[in-house]
Amino acid sequence: MPRPDRSPLLLAGLLAAAGLTHFVAPRQFDAMVPRALPGAPRSWTYASGAAELALAAGVALPRTRRVAARAAAAFFVGVFPANVQMAADCRRRPAPLKAAALARLPLQVPLVLWARGVARSGEGRS
Repeated sequence: MPRPDRSPLLLAGLLAAAGLTHFVAPRQFDAMVPRALPGAPRSWTYASGAAELALAAGVALPRTRRVAARAAAAFFVGVFPANVQMAADCRRRPAPLKAAALARLPLQVPLVLWARGVARSGEGRS
């Protein structure tokens, strides 16, 4: 299977794994929820996990791939404040945790570009 054909499935797999992790180990995600958001952090954790699972299903299916990949790009932009929150909270943590938190910030850029590329490759297909 050529790389462009695998790319949507790899993105769907990444989204599904991240979504499942929100339900299996929610505590780490609860801590990332910006305090400015209303409601319980766990509700946001579960909602974002469900969104990632829905996006994964949409990206995996050729018929919904283009729209779902665009939505995934928007989702990656939308969760950026959570990554900023995590980086801010890790200021006084051990160096490896701080480095991981800071590394997540620029990682959003290739994720957005990847999702946009999958959306473009799905254009014109049904």
